[in-house]
Amino acid sequence: MGKTLVAYFSATGTTARAAKDLAGAIGADTFEIVPERPYTREDLNWNDKSSRSTREMNDESSRPRIDGLVENMGVYDTVFVGFPVWWYVEPRIIDTFLEAYDFAGKLIVPFATSGGSGLGRASQRMQAIAKGSTVAEGRVLNGRQRAETLRAWANGLR
Repeated sequence: MGKTLVAYFSATGTTARAAKDLAGAIGADTFEIVPERPYTREDLNWNDKSSRSTREMNDESSRPRIDGLVENMGVYDTVFVGFPVWWYVEPRIIDTFLEAYDFAGKLIVPFATSGGSGLGRASQRMQAIAKGSTVAEGRVLNGRQRAETLRAWANGLR
């Protein structure tokens, strides 16, 4: 698989735990996708049509700014990208991340945490943004995952 990065956005800490479990199991580097303006509890209220997350997800062109960049993205052959599922896809901040780098020739593997839905159209959307890459189908990683299970999944992507 070559050199691997686990990049993740975590609004509440759930995706961060999954990302750290995955990175530890496969020996990958990590990068936290941190919003320049952190999300508050009110921002994440998907029941509120005027909340920040709802406004972002209703605006296809929304690209929340990220604080920091991955140094030496070019050294990674495989990039696992983790996020909580919002509206059956990846949050717009993931789109910001994907547009910030040249992923041509890289394997991108989405993984997500979710309160009840799967990845929806996330893989297809990510493929359209990260031109020249190969985006795997990905999977939902709810709850604690056994290291052996994570390694087997990652090894099966080759």
